[in-house]
Amino acid sequence: MITFLRFARAHTIIGTSLSLLALYLMAARHVGIDDWKMFGLSLLSCLAANVYITGLNQLTDIEIDKINKPYLPLASGAYSPRTGQWIVGICGLLAVLSCLIYPPYLPLTVLSSLFLGTIYSAEPIRLKRYHFWAAFCIIVVRGLIVNLLLYLHFRTALGAGAQVPESVWLLTFIIFVFGIIIAWFKDLPDTEGDKEHGIETLTLVRTPQWVYSRGAVLLAITLLIAVGCALWMGVLWMAVGLGVLLLAFGYFARRLDLDDQKSITRFYQSTWGVFFGVYLVFAVWG
Repeated sequence: MITFLRFARAHTIIGTSLSLLALYLMAARHVGIDDWKMFGLSLLSCLAANVYITGLNQLTDIEIDKINKPYLPLASGAYSPRTGQWIVGICGLLAVLSCLIYPPYLPLTVLSSLFLGTIYSAEPIRLKRYHFWAAFCIIVVRGLIVNLLLYLHFRTALGAGAQVPESVWLLTFIIFVFGIIIAWFKDLPDTEGDKEHGIETLTLVRTPQWVYSRGAVLLAITLLIAVGCALWMGVLWMAVGLGVLLLAFGYFARRLDLDDQKSITRFYQSTWGVFFGVYLVFAVWG
């Protein structure tokens, strides 16, 4: 089980699960009814797509991961490439078949995510080689597709019209910026392998200090704006929750040592922790 979670990249599984839960709870509150069976099938479809995307990325990055992430199952030899191919194939098929149960927004969400995840990793396109297009894929999926299309899916599946309220737009804005931050920060710990295999990440095009400083400022400004928007919307506890996340990020940033790979990895993981926190705040008060 631990090996499979490493293959699936547990932090992305948590992020996907929290995003679906938050968007479902928001839609259920807005509509006034719930349908947990529909939520469960939607979660299954999206998690299967998640494993397909993360697994495909590892299948195409085995040699790079032997340098950057030797603990991953394919790089370490815990899974053979054939095992990885079977998992990716089954999860891709499961994602496609299960999403068709709730047209049109769930298929739009899953199929567009699968498409972008495929061209991100696979030859001949392999957009991850170019920092702009790599960031584009992450931003579009995490920032726009997941939040807007999944909310519309939950809302219409619960019997309401296709409408996006201001709280969902605020969440989309925050996660859109988080997509940029994650796209930048994810390469901070991986410079050695990326450089050797010609992956033009922003960290290599610029410097780790440049990426960190711009990303940290952008994230802090975004959370400050979000606190102000929550106050303007009259949701005090949402503003408090987002303010706590801002303080937490400042704490993690002060502990970062860009000359220590373990410190960089911890900082990147803490950024995902703040990402999780945003969805928890909106799950409760959104």
